[in-house]
Amino acid sequence: MKRIGTYAGTFDPVHSGHIGFALQALQAAWLDEVYFMPERLPRGKDGITHYGHRVGMLRQALKPYPNLHVLDLPDRRFTVGGTMPRLVNRFPEDQLCLLVGSDVIKNLGQWPKVDQLLEQCELIIGLRAGQQKLEVFEMLEALPLFPPMVTLVDSRAPHLTSRVIREALRYNRPVRGLLASVWRYAHAQWLYVSLSE
Repeated sequence: MKRIGTYAGTFDPVHSGHIGFALQALQAAWLDEVYFMPERLPRGKDGITHYGHRVGMLRQALKPYPNLHVLDLPDRRFTVGGTMPRLVNRFPEDQLCLLVGSDVIKNLGQWPKVDQLLEQCELIIGLRAGQQKLEVFEMLEALPLFPPMVTLVDSRAPHLTSRVIREALRYNRPVRGLLASVWRYAHAQWLYVSLSE
């Protein structure tokens, strides 16, 4: 039996914080592999980059890491009712673990069928800027079911966001956290630039 990490998100674009969290999760939670699952139509996000480009940048960024992969699913976004059965079918003998940022936990209790998720998955939580471990555990205790296992990871880049990376690419400015592979891909495809400026 393998321990499989699944990491859903927009990844617009993927940055060193995403990669760092996945690598930390591999070690902290004894994972065998982590699968990035880019969402085609993420909740509450407008004007996102085309799914094909986000997958392309992910594939380039993950090349140096043999334990990190892209999982291309037909779902518009991660849902417990739709995505989890696909994951269970794909990894029937394995233990599934869900990687999330600590900012996700406050709304986790509102997800449809969250109790099924918490029964099936361990949680690996990356602490975001401004959140403390005690605060995260209090949010977990408010869920309908406490997860079978929780691993908290101190993010190495808690303040880094994809928005910061997009702004740097837009104005062709260097920024910490921008991956060289993403810079090359974005420039080759004219992503994140404004032709009117």
